Amino acid sequence: MIIRLRSSLFSLGVMIATIIHGIISLFVFWIPFKQRHQFINLWSKFVLWWLKITCNIRYEIQGLENIPQTPCIVVAKHASTWETLALQTLFVPQVTVLKKELLKIPFFGWGLRLLEPIAIDRGKGTSAIRQLISQGKNALSLKRWIVIYPEGSRIPLGETKKFNLGAAILAEASGYPLLPIAHNAGKYWPKRQFLKKPGTIQLVIGKAIEASNHTARELNQLSEEWINQEVKRLCN
Repeated sequence: MIIRLRSSLFSLGVMIATIIHGIISLFVFWIPFKQRHQFINLWSKFVLWWLKITCNIRYEIQGLENIPQTPCIVVAKHASTWETLALQTLFVPQVTVLKKELLKIPFFGWGLRLLEPIAIDRGKGTSAIRQLISQGKNALSLKRWIVIYPEGSRIPLGETKKFNLGAAILAEASGYPLLPIAHNAGKYWPKRQFLKKPGTIQLVIGKAIEASNHTARELNQLSEEWINQEVKRLCN
């Protein structure tokens, strides 16, 4: 009963904040990208704070020392909504690779557009990869982090899915390293579940995987193996 009440308060607060922030965001399209990103990010920070207040879900980060001095390509486990918020606040400014359908969501999608994501039509195959490489290289040259969820969609805790090659192909084409991220957020904020369970999410940042001397398939395998092993450890 208490968890249901807490989860309801959380959802209500997020809904109100999303509407208000989405409307205000329509008027900040003209400011420089970095400042615009910081403003839009206020929503992510609020949601993480509200999650702690209402649902008593906190988080700890390990491996901060592994973050490179300059932006690179972040590849992360996708099991919850939580990581999409936390990584927005951790890697600033960033460009997220996502499915273009998300841009059509009222209020939320309005703010998302202002972050200039790489919105992919996953049904276009080779064309989508070319778009990822072109826009990804451009974002990296502008010193923006690229965040990619190689599983493509949220995967329930304890399950795995073969990683898509997109992030690794971009690393091979650009020469920028992959930075693997693992976490157990799905334990507390499960996929498509209304109820949020109190606890402390563990997020681990691995060592950067250099693109030199590796093919895209090798880079993909290295990041997939590390993330899956680390998630398994965190969930035990």
